[in-house]
Amino acid sequence: MFAFIIRRLLQSLIVMLAVAFISFSLFNFVGDPVNNMVGQEATAEQREALRVQLGLNDPFPIQFARFIGNAVQGDFGVSYRLSRPVSDVIATRLPATLELVFVAAVLALVIGLPLGVYTGLHRHGFGSKVLLTLSLIGISLPTFLIGIMLILIFAVWLGWLPSFGRGDTVQIGWWSTNFLTVAGWKSIIMPAVTLCLFQLTLIMRLVRAEMMEVLRTDYIKFARARGLSNRAVHFGHALKNTMVPVITITGLQIGSLIAFAIITETVFQWPGMGLLFLQAIQFADIPVMAAYLCLVAFIFVVINLMVDLLYYAVDPRLRVERSGGGH
Repeated sequence: MFAFIIRRLLQSLIVMLAVAFISFSLFNFVGDPVNNMVGQEATAEQREALRVQLGLNDPFPIQFARFIGNAVQGDFGVSYRLSRPVSDVIATRLPATLELVFVAAVLALVIGLPLGVYTGLHRHGFGSKVLLTLSLIGISLPTFLIGIMLILIFAVWLGWLPSFGRGDTVQIGWWSTNFLTVAGWKSIIMPAVTLCLFQLTLIMRLVRAEMMEVLRTDYIKFARARGLSNRAVHFGHALKNTMVPVITITGLQIGSLIAFAIITETVFQWPGMGLLFLQAIQFADIPVMAAYLCLVAFIFVVINLMVDLLYYAVDPRLRVERSGGGH
């Protein structure tokens, strides 16, 4: 197990370096930030002095090495648009995105997993067919359209929920949270539902397909022949053996929620990392863009490592194979 973790950590380090190199390389071609930082009346000498101050005239290898060295220390430079340290800007926006992703992931799992089990066990039932039809609609509609429809219904027509922003938040140290105010919960409902809908339908369909496959296997037939109850067969044997692929997809989808959050945060003007990234693109704010992609890559790497470790808890065959390979 220890050797497996070390190997995964080394692979993760290579992935992080590759992402940092690609992102830093691409963002050097999105535009000249100096043009957005100075006015039209700025002289050529002032522009050149600013380029020297920012290190934009240095060769690319030197810029990249400086970026990596500072990033290891948690320093991603200064935002060209906000003139503030990028780490401070991210620390301000990160709680909003993480709380939105957390609520969306919980909703997707809590709703998608039981619905997948139900549709897998009652695949010919009327309720199952209705849920599959609704899931097809949910997985086909674009995220921004779902968000606009929710705003139209619950904010404009009914007036139950706010259409934008985080509402009231409570500051706990550097962390600002929605979870301690009623207005905060009202504000997070529509963005979380919009963000989770695609993941929910994906998890439901995956669990359904895996349940139907597992229920046809020989060991399930043997469990029924032993006289076990349907509850024991379905939840003690079948559901447990569907968890390995479900954990894989769910782990990756939780990471992708941060990527999908860009659209959701734009629709609802949610002050998180996604909205910050779009604003950075418009301003050619290279430090913020590079830091954002590195942070997303780091979250993906951590989630993948956790998924690999969860395999050992769910599937004993992996532990047997590892021990056998070691001997």
